[in-house]
Amino acid sequence: MPKAQADLEQLEIKLFLEGIYERYGYDYRNYAYPTIRRRIWHRIHAEKLSSILELLDKVLRDPVYMQKIIADFSIHVTEMFRDPLFFAEFRKKVIPLLRTYPSIRIWHAGCSSGEEVYSMAILLQEEGLYDRAKIYATDIHTDVLKIAKNGQFPLEPMKKYTTNYIQAGGKKAFSEYYTVVNNKAKFHPSLSKNIVFAQHNLVTDRSFNEFHVIICRNVLIYFNKPLQQKVHRLFYESLGMLGILGLGNKESIAFMDVEDHYKTVSREQKLYQKIK
Repeated sequence: MPKAQADLEQLEIKLFLEGIYERYGYDYRNYAYPTIRRRIWHRIHAEKLSSILELLDKVLRDPVYMQKIIADFSIHVTEMFRDPLFFAEFRKKVIPLLRTYPSIRIWHAGCSSGEEVYSMAILLQEEGLYDRAKIYATDIHTDVLKIAKNGQFPLEPMKKYTTNYIQAGGKKAFSEYYTVVNNKAKFHPSLSKNIVFAQHNLVTDRSFNEFHVIICRNVLIYFNKPLQQKVHRLFYESLGMLGILGLGNKESIAFMDVEDHYKTVSREQKLYQKIK
């Protein structure tokens, strides 16, 4: 694409994002540009439109189109015990620290449909810590929070999830944690009794508690550098001293303003501890 055309397209996308922020309050202005561009053009083609500004006109005039944009911009990639070595390392290196606390507060930021939240609940239960723990599971999108709160997931991937669970150091048969209802896996209510599901926007909302652990995995990769800096500051302010930050396998605190406020607990599994 010629530079002049690329510059014009970038301006149109900037206007598009500013427009939906002003009209609806959703702030995607600092999301990674290639991802946003790709998803905007996906919606343009799906609606058989011809330009970004034509799509913007539809979105500004019809909230139904805005709901489509929200769905397009949402990246919900998750599974039970995703990246099982992360959970194995958490069990090995973080659980001993959590044992020293009379109560435990964990924040799962960007929890999506909740598979990793239930994974953490299982891990804590197996380590005898769940009864003194409170897990705050948040996401910007209420539709996925409803799925998470229901605790009912497709049965098909349970075989893969079982493998993940075993690799994560699971201590029981994974099938003990759910029952099959209408061809879905319904996780036992005991796993959700200490989970609080709530809407929270990492882009615009502030801290709401002090936590011993914050887990935010494979969310920051969709933000640009300034927004990553902002969210890392939010996490730093939300962690108590010696609190643990867990990130996704493609993320790190390297080159972030708060980098020297942490020590590395596991370089491979992206676990960090706040030390100042």
